[in-house]
Amino acid sequence: MKLEKIVLLVFILVLGSCKTESKKAIKTETISFTKEGELSILSTEADSIRAKAHFDIEIAETEYETQTGLMYRPSMQLKRGMLFIFPDVSARSFYMKNTEFPLDIIYIDEGQKIVSFQKDAQPYNESSLPSNAPAKYVLEINAGLSEQLGLQVGDSISFSRN
Repeated sequence: MKLEKIVLLVFILVLGSCKTESKKAIKTETISFTKEGELSILSTEADSIRAKAHFDIEIAETEYETQTGLMYRPSMQLKRGMLFIFPDVSARSFYMKNTEFPLDIIYIDEGQKIVSFQKDAQPYNESSLPSNAPAKYVLEINAGLSEQLGLQVGDSISFSRN
C-alpha cells in the first residue's frame, strides 16, 4: 500500500512538472513582416492600364501560412499586404480570428482579376467572410485602403516574387 502511494506521488510530480514545462514553451513571439515580393493593382479603363497601388507583400501558400495569415500581429504598414495563393480556384471564405487589426480582404480569380471584396473586416470576428465568386488568390491589406484607392471588381493584380 505504501509503495502504491509513493508511485502515485511520483507520477503526480512528474505530470505536474511536464505541465509547467509545456506552459513555458508556449510563448508567442512578435511576427515580423518578411518581404517576399511586390504586387501592383491595375485599373483597365478605356483600353489603357494604369497602376492604382503598389505593395510589398508576404506570400502565403503552404497550409500553415494560409491558416495563420496575419494573425497575432499588432499592425501592418500601409504599403504592405499578404497575398494568399491557393492551388485551385474555389469559393473562398476568410475570418478574423486572432487578427488584431482591421483588414480589407480582396478575392481574385485565376486571371488575376478582382472578383469581390470584404471591406473593413473587424479584429477577432469569427464570422465567415466569403468571396462572391470563385477565387485563386486573396489579398489582405489595411482596412479602408480599397475604398481610398478606388479599387473595383474587374481591376487586376500583377505580382512578382523576390
